[in-house]
Amino acid sequence: MRALVLLLVIGSLAGCEKLDNLSTSQKGALTGAALGTGIGMVAGGSFGAVVGAGLIGGAAGYITGSYLEDKKQ
Repeated sequence: MRALVLLLVIGSLAGCEKLDNLSTSQKGALTGAALGTGIGMVAGGSFGAVVGAGLIGGAAGYITGSYLEDKKQ
């Protein structure tokens, strides 16, 4: 089951054909979601905990990317 979740995360990241077209916020969200999901899986969390960690990581990544975008301008 965990391998399937990992493959889905990798597939969603690989599905973005051109990461150059994504904003910094979107890149941060993808990175944060992948990291959160990975940490949740390594920690041995339940499916709900792994999904929750991915959602929290994605939100944190989006906020950080948004801050960096605003700081550039």
